[in-house]
Amino acid sequence: MVKVVAIDGSPPPAAFAPLGGIAVIAKNTWAAMKGREALKITWDDGPNASFDSVSYKALLEENVRKPGRMERNEGDVDGALKSAAKVITAEYYSPHIAHATMEPPVATARMADGKLEVWTSTQSPGGARDDIAKRLGLDPKNVVLHELLLGGGFGRKSKWDFALEAAVLSKATDGAPVKVVWTREDDIQHGFYHTVTAERLEAGLDKDNKVVAWRHRSAAPSLFANFVPDNKLPGFIELGMGFVDTPFNVPNIRLESGEAQSHVRVGWFRSVNNVAHAWAIQSFVAEIAHQLGRDPKDMLLELIGPARIVDAPKKATTEWWDYGEPYDTYPVDTGRLRRITELVAEKAGWGRKLPAGHGLGIAAHRSFVSYIATVVEVAVDNKGNLSVPRVDTAIDCGFYVNPERIRSQIEGAAVMGLSLAKYGEITLKNGRVEQSNFNDYQVVRHDEAPTVTNTHIVENGIDVPASGVGEPGVPPFTPALCNAIFAATGKRIRRLPIGNQLA
Repeated sequence: MVKVVAIDGSPPPAAFAPLGGIAVIAKNTWAAMKGREALKITWDDGPNASFDSVSYKALLEENVRKPGRMERNEGDVDGALKSAAKVITAEYYSPHIAHATMEPPVATARMADGKLEVWTSTQSPGGARDDIAKRLGLDPKNVVLHELLLGGGFGRKSKWDFALEAAVLSKATDGAPVKVVWTREDDIQHGFYHTVTAERLEAGLDKDNKVVAWRHRSAAPSLFANFVPDNKLPGFIELGMGFVDTPFNVPNIRLESGEAQSHVRVGWFRSVNNVAHAWAIQSFVAEIAHQLGRDPKDMLLELIGPARIVDAPKKATTEWWDYGEPYDTYPVDTGRLRRITELVAEKAGWGRKLPAGHGLGIAAHRSFVSYIATVVEVAVDNKGNLSVPRVDTAIDCGFYVNPERIRSQIEGAAVMGLSLAKYGEITLKNGRVEQSNFNDYQVVRHDEAPTVTNTHIVENGIDVPASGVGEPGVPPFTPALCNAIFAATGKRIRRLPIGNQLA
């Protein structure tokens, strides 16, 4: 062991600054790890020392059972629900999730003659360089960041706290090159997590079983708490991700946000808030269909309604966000959403005869200005063991150039979506993350991955602007999976992860 250095943590909101802690510098990684184990440290767990996931889940669920901040309001939802012939209600919960990238965070920094070089893998090299320069009081032109292969990112490496750690430690050791290595335990227990979310949906039906009222309340800690004092409510970017842009053809719609104070660092995660919003909405559509004795695909198409452009900016009562794109170029087009829903149903053989214990589920969603729909075939044996023989996904991403890259993203999204649905859960007790490595934060192994994943790409001319591919594949997977589980077993999943709920 060469040196022990204290790293000052920035007071909240701290953006992507490192957490306060102790760094052990040694000649090699093993020596540094053993030196860290030998330290005798008294930790102050701070204001979140008593935080735990169980009580927080109850708080979020309580907050979505009462009125929240209005985000979109059309018609008279209260009146329509009161006069409805039938009201269907369901609640859904999804926990914090860790990115668990193949390579945990790592960075090397070397400072010499007032200049700094950093070798790392980050999703935002420009932002990392500027932040490092500011932290060390350098001109950004004197900071060179060498961007390496990512080793998996999914949003975790859009935050560069680990690169800042390397820069600070190099300066503290008179410019010596310092390589910071996060262990898997560091990564699982001290990252920026995907937000925990509670959702409550209510649908009012008239005497003809038409949905005439739709109320959706959502509560989730905001990633904006990293940058501004936490006001316990989502930012406009989070609201634009599959919530205020709900495309359904229902005359009375109200969308509300419940309060949710942030107690851990929340960060971007592949498809961000779309993941929870799509899971809740598309699961609820299937629940409505079941209660009415309808086909889930037909119910979904009925709610989407005829082809039209949703005048989303005027419908939202808060600032409208369309993934940073101009709305005139990328409007919410229900015709495209209908088309990919019908396409995936056709390609998957929707309604085909299945073996016992098998089921099909469908879900469709717009995110990152692309339209995507997924059908999952699931098989559940008599012991509750779950497998996925086949996945079909249709995507309309405008004009495209490289279909192989699209297929690889969709295939990866299916594997990731299955991991999150089956296993993904970060829990906290006494202010500390309970999971530590892949023994208790599992991901699907090769033998669990979907057997076949088919990707069906909508052909568009160059007049249709290109749109997102990397993130849209994740949101519809989990609701399609859970809807398939219900079709196969009659068991409805309203709390993620699935875990042992099928046993």
